[in-house]
Amino acid sequence: QVRLVESGGGSAQAGGSLRLSCAVSGYSARYYCLGWFRQAPGEERERVAAIDSDTITYYEPSVAGRFTISQRDMNFVDLQMNSLRPNDTGMYYCAATRPYISYVRAEWCSEFMSWGQGTQVTVFS
Repeated sequence: QVRLVESGGGSAQAGGSLRLSCAVSGYSARYYCLGWFRQAPGEERERVAAIDSDTITYYEPSVAGRFTISQRDMNFVDLQMNSLRPNDTGMYYCAATRPYISYVRAEWCSEFMSWGQGTQVTVFS
């Protein structure tokens, strides 16, 4: 059974940094994607960044150049968040897709089937 556990959330001042980490267990696949999503109060959940099995990354335009997703083997996926803005505030979730039959590039990753419980990020001005 796939299990994802996020950590590293908290509060930061605008312009500051936070690093989120997601511990992944019970997951094994040749082709896959891992991603970070966020949900602000009253908003729909949105994808922030993704990394594929070739470690190609994809970022939503609102975070490109500020956030970096990285993977430490199959066990951890991290999100380094710099130059934080108040509208980065929200609950952040990591997720894993179902194993794919063939390679899927990060920007096309879909079918995220397994989710963590989330970690709160609050950015104040």
